[in-house]
Amino acid sequence: MLDDPVVALTILVLALFVGFEVIAKVPPLLHTPLMSGSNAISGITIVGALLAAGREEQTLSTALGFIAIVFASINVVGGFLVTNRMLGMFKKKKS
Repeated sequence: MLDDPVVALTILVLALFVGFEVIAKVPPLLHTPLMSGSNAISGITIVGALLAAGREEQTLSTALGFIAIVFASINVVGGFLVTNRMLGMFKKKKS
C-alpha cells in the first residue's frame, strides 16, 4: 500500500499538518516539559533513519535516511541543551 508514491506523499502532508496544529496549540509554559517527549520521538526517528539509510537498496532512500539522521540528531542535541539550560535556571546560586 505504501509503495504508491501518492499515498506516501498524502500521509506525509497530513502528518505535517497535524503536527503543526498540535504544536501550535501548546502554551509556551508547556514547551520545555514536552522537549523530553520530543527527544524520545527523535530518538525513534534516528533508529528508523538508520534502518532506511543502511539498507542501501536505492540511492534516494539512503540520502533521505542520512538527512533524517542529521535533522533528528540536531533536534535531540538542541532539546538536551534547552533542557539543561532550563534546569540550570532552577539551581540555587552559590552565595
